[in-house]
Amino acid sequence: MAAAPPSRKRLARWIGAGVLVGGVLIMGFAYYIQTSRSGNQLALGRAVYEKNCTSCHGVRLEGQPGWQRRLPSGRMPAPPHDDTGHTWHHPERVLFDITKYGVVPPHAPPGYPSDMPAFHSVVSDDEIRAVLAYIKSHWSAEVLEWRAEALKNLEQP
Repeated sequence: MAAAPPSRKRLARWIGAGVLVGGVLIMGFAYYIQTSRSGNQLALGRAVYEKNCTSCHGVRLEGQPGWQRRLPSGRMPAPPHDDTGHTWHHPERVLFDITKYGVVPPHAPPGYPSDMPAFHSVVSDDEIRAVLAYIKSHWSAEVLEWRAEALKNLEQP
């Protein structure tokens, strides 16, 4: 006696299960790739930060003491990049530009006295993005939430 062919319903269940398992595998692989990339970016950001930024902004992103008061030179000490500073108040483009070009127009008045160097000839754009990702990875969930809301409102006309 020959085996009965599978019913359409049973076949549809097997196909559905296969699609579901395939989708889970694809999503898992995509997640793995993304977290590997972000992990690599954070490692690069940390290395570049440690080499170029810690002398002013601190190993723990704590900034210089008295960072909110001008020095006798008229310049401001380096601010912290953790939750206690104001780095997280600024849009991505401003942070990128200040890192690349220094504290110059359009992000400061012409001739603004600052010890923040321009890094355009020292690090690549990708390294700047990696440093910013490393800095952001130290911000609390509260700060990230507040920042997202503030920057969303900033972008609206």
